[in-house]
Amino acid sequence: MVSAGSPARPPNFIIIFMDDVGYADVGCFGAKSFKTPRIDSLATDGMRLTSFYAQAVCGPSRGALMTGRYPVRVGGGWTTNGDEITVAEVLKGAGYATCCIGKWDMSKRSNQEGMMPNDQGFENYFGTLGANDKGSVTFYRDRKKLNSTSDMGSLTKLYTDEAIQFLERQKKEKPFFLYLAHTMMHSMIDASPQFKGKSSGDLYGDAMEEVDWNTGRLLDSLRNLGFGDNTFILFTSDNGPSNSKEEEYKKSHGGHLATGSALPLRGGKDSAYEGGFRVPAILRGPGVPVGQSRDGILSTLDVLPTFAALASNKAPQDREIDGFDQSAYLTGKSPASARDYFFYHMGKEAKAVRWNEWKLWFNSSAKGGKSSFSGTELYNLKDDIGESKNVAADHPEIVKRLLTMAQNAPRRNKSDAAATKKKTNKKSQ
Repeated sequence: MVSAGSPARPPNFIIIFMDDVGYADVGCFGAKSFKTPRIDSLATDGMRLTSFYAQAVCGPSRGALMTGRYPVRVGGGWTTNGDEITVAEVLKGAGYATCCIGKWDMSKRSNQEGMMPNDQGFENYFGTLGANDKGSVTFYRDRKKLNSTSDMGSLTKLYTDEAIQFLERQKKEKPFFLYLAHTMMHSMIDASPQFKGKSSGDLYGDAMEEVDWNTGRLLDSLRNLGFGDNTFILFTSDNGPSNSKEEEYKKSHGGHLATGSALPLRGGKDSAYEGGFRVPAILRGPGVPVGQSRDGILSTLDVLPTFAALASNKAPQDREIDGFDQSAYLTGKSPASARDYFFYHMGKEAKAVRWNEWKLWFNSSAKGGKSSFSGTELYNLKDDIGESKNVAADHPEIVKRLLTMAQNAPRRNKSDAAATKKKTNKKSQ
């Protein structure tokens, strides 16, 4: 118990990061054919974030989440440079116990020196370094390679068991950060016998209901251990659903539905339309207004500076951070998000930009250090969340403004590389 006059104990943080879960794949975001009551309870006790953006594909999305920087700055693909500073390193420097469980996907899906979770601020790691595209995964415990499995239906409970064991090892006097990155619902999905065939949403619904049940197990453990009231929990996804591969994935899953939905959004994973980047997000924690929905623009990029502020620490000062401190907005102290724009990167180039309710989609190419644009489409996301009506011809001044913003979108350059410190210097953070 904190005595009178003593400083408040820093909050704990948990990120539950789903894989390929679409905007409409959670009950409180519109799922109809399956139920997610325990995930929905996070929204009941916290808030839904309805304009929350990740990245369009797995590896780059994880790099953005961990570093607060657009993927184009930190490697641009399925590797995040070892000299980047992660949210785990920031929190570890503030005295936090840190643990990563599940899919890493930031080290070329292999054991790369300087880029393993234990090199990037996590004291403990259990999980897989890559995805399950071929129907099997290989586990690592910290840096040690363990066994492999092709039982995809076992992963959700296994990861949750590991997460609960981490919680049980924690002491009340030391705050913690747990990053739980599920393999579901990526590529080769499955559910355990306890859930298979039980939902009305076919195999996809079965697997989501299993995630929901295990999320409940985690929440119950958190409460029973006395951590519930002082823990921020962010539930979200790395990108939108693989809905463009629905028929392909049905064939690889014996005719069963294995992909999610982004409705009412357009597009899905690997697309610069909203369905690729805008994902379901829920936040619960101390000071978070209860039972609210907020539509201010937010991003996984904002996690690092926001968590740093909530932990009374600072984001790295020696490099460009693309995230914003959203602590005031998320705890009800500010009515507006600190972010009014977002760039949609695909590979090395931005393909769209949002500013307030306006979104400009375009084809871009780089030459001589500058980008050129063609094929512009303008949408008002407030009136047309499904991006069905191109209104570029009606608002030339908005198109011009957003094209200027796009010209200045972050891109990898020499100054980014020069700004980062060597890994050996990061340990003093």
